[in-house]
Amino acid sequence: MTAGEKRSDRSPWNWLLIVPIVLPLCTFLFNADGPRLFGFPLFYWLQLAFILVGVACTTIVYRMTK
Repeated sequence: MTAGEKRSDRSPWNWLLIVPIVLPLCTFLFNADGPRLFGFPLFYWLQLAFILVGVACTTIVYRMTK
């Protein structure tokens, strides 16, 4: 990028960052006790899965807009 060019943050890849925000707000996904994974109820291991989804989405957006 030269000194005269402006950086644009208007990439369509940025829309992917909405997924980790909206996904935990969908309460119907974890409104149950089962299935259990290693003795942990659905809510707890699904919250950890949401973290992994957030990291994956952020990594993809970073790599594609770099």
